[in-house]
Amino acid sequence: MKTIPNKNIIRNHYLEKVRPFYNKQLIKILTGQRRVGKSRVLLQIESELRKQFPKGNFIFIDKEKFEFDNIQNYKDLMFFVEGKSQGNRLNYLFIDEIQEIKDFEKALRSLLSDGNYDIYCTGSNAHIFSSQIATYLGGRQIEICIHSLSYIEYMDFHNLSNSEENLFTYLRYGGLPYLIHLPKNEKVINEYLINVLSTILYRDVIGRNQIRDVAFLNNLLKFAADNTGSLLSARNISNYLKSQKSSKSVSVIVNYLNFLIDANLIHRSPRMDIQGMKLFEAGEKYYFEDLGLRHAIIGYKAQDINKVIENAVYNQLVFSGYNVFTGKTGKKEIDFIAQKENERIYVQVAYKLADEKVIKREFGNLENIKDHYPKYVVSMDNFPITTSHKGIKHLNLSDFLLSM
Repeated sequence: MKTIPNKNIIRNHYLEKVRPFYNKQLIKILTGQRRVGKSRVLLQIESELRKQFPKGNFIFIDKEKFEFDNIQNYKDLMFFVEGKSQGNRLNYLFIDEIQEIKDFEKALRSLLSDGNYDIYCTGSNAHIFSSQIATYLGGRQIEICIHSLSYIEYMDFHNLSNSEENLFTYLRYGGLPYLIHLPKNEKVINEYLINVLSTILYRDVIGRNQIRDVAFLNNLLKFAADNTGSLLSARNISNYLKSQKSSKSVSVIVNYLNFLIDANLIHRSPRMDIQGMKLFEAGEKYYFEDLGLRHAIIGYKAQDINKVIENAVYNQLVFSGYNVFTGKTGKKEIDFIAQKENERIYVQVAYKLADEKVIKREFGNLENIKDHYPKYVVSMDNFPITTSHKGIKHLNLSDFLLSM
């Protein structure tokens, strides 16, 4: 049995999502960027199942450990698992970083068909769970995305209370769980974040996709970081590169962006027409899974605070289970349309509602939406804007991050 390290904080947000599928004939797959805590959640699931079902047979494979280096493909996986299985008991199988095993889906399908396995996996690359693999598994999997710490998880991990200082620290360094083990030293934290970024790029982007033009990848990542929350398209990125005496085709740019998305380093927010709820084919926004990693790319800049808090709001909406889009109504833009089942909310984000002009702009964009779904303006102001704006609610950023 793998042991859970000290300072283990139970991430109930994810355990609650997995629990309904315990002992069900579905493969439970935890996806997400490296270092967001997938392995820890997997350990917590294993620990919980051991307590609930002590008569089960537990098999754990950690592909980041040398002892499992001989498991290279699905045949190796089958041989190992069958050697550890017990026919008279339910076998609980846990595989950490399963994308390191070639054609793993063939083994999972075979094991699942035996009916004597309850299977849980983690993976750092979204591409391995594409529609092709989902089709191969016959829809017999459930995917749960693990994210960098939300603000409320961050405070729980670090034993902090809500304050402006702690909020800015979260916005500055992000929510990678391992930060709890590091001294509160800017140089140390930055060095850690740079190393995590390098690992993601070289293992999940460059190596996996056999990228040769690493310089271009780095420039594209810097461009995405510098334009966080701005409407982008592969074509306008291509035009920008041409102005910088560089050139890449639109198709190459699209591929590289998809590689970064597959690694869960960045996320795409498509643009949607609010009137017809139709998606536009071009123009979307990009946000970073972890703000600390964004700053590791281009540095933390005080003048980027609008981009940073918009990214934080996006991450919170995704953490809360929403599908998030950039809205457009007429010539006006709505920062976020967030949908979950039959629920929908609209969100505008600003750093400060400094004067009446800014207030009118942020609230006015939402006032033009003629439905009755909840509408919010989120800012860093510590005082609520109480002027009546047709039911639109103003929230301080920390209140939004704690209430959604």
